[in-house]
Amino acid sequence: MEQQPSNIQIHHADFDHRVVPFPTREMPHVPAGFPASSAIPPRTAPQARLRARAIGQVAVLEVAGRLGDVVEELDLAIQLALSQSPRGVVCDLSGVLEAGPGAVEVLATAGRHVRDWPGIPVAVACPDPVVREALRVQPLGAQLIIAESVSCAVSSVLATPYLIVQCLRLAAHPTAPRAARNFVTRTLLDWQLTRIIPFASLLVSELVASSSVHAGTDMDLSVVWDRGALRLSVGDHGPALPGQPSVPKLRGRGLNVIAGLSRAFGVLPAAGGGDVVWAVLDAPMPRPSAGTHTSNVGAEQMKSPGIAEAV
Repeated sequence: MEQQPSNIQIHHADFDHRVVPFPTREMPHVPAGFPASSAIPPRTAPQARLRARAIGQVAVLEVAGRLGDVVEELDLAIQLALSQSPRGVVCDLSGVLEAGPGAVEVLATAGRHVRDWPGIPVAVACPDPVVREALRVQPLGAQLIIAESVSCAVSSVLATPYLIVQCLRLAAHPTAPRAARNFVTRTLLDWQLTRIIPFASLLVSELVASSSVHAGTDMDLSVVWDRGALRLSVGDHGPALPGQPSVPKLRGRGLNVIAGLSRAFGVLPAAGGGDVVWAVLDAPMPRPSAGTHTSNVGAEQMKSPGIAEAV
């Protein structure tokens, strides 16, 4: 069965108090767990609110009320936004009435998404200089763009380099893993990342097989290369097959293969339903051989005026 390339559209949904359980992989050297939830605030306290909107291709997550009441949902909303591959994500804290140290510390852990999901910047827009400084001094806060306003945050996001993104629509068919391997191989040959082709091919095969078995829907494969990191992601379009028990998409032999080959991996819940399984490989720019002309794909990646789709 021939697999046809397709464009992955960016969607933004309203994330008001939507809670979706999801598995993640947390790096051992940085604790990413959340502290215990605080007690329910008095009825007279302003209710925290989380709303999503879009400014062009930038996802903006607006927070109103007390940050501590919604910070965990904000982290989930960041992941929902990332799964749609926006230009960037901005957390707007302009409407926050109170941001305690504990809530700021939890918000700073959003930097792990930038570290583990390269290529999509995450910014925090906050008019309070004390909160901005508190975010900067956190270990993972250094991964975030910190700005005093939404306009500054969006401008900073848009000033980051555009990425080359190659995408392919895959049918839920036994030939899907092979089609994914062939597509990744061609892409990496074009990018002159030949050394990692065997690892990336095996990795994407496991991601596609896992998603196909558990979802049974069409899948969107994307391949992104950003400053020495190759990100492979496979998104499906629905829940598990009818009558199939809910189980993690990454488990068993597939999980062992993915964990052994990648520097980071995980599962993101998609805003429109389904999940995105992803993994990141180290993929440094190959050094040019003496007297050999090499492609300037790295330079083009930094200068590209938009996202390149597979044709």
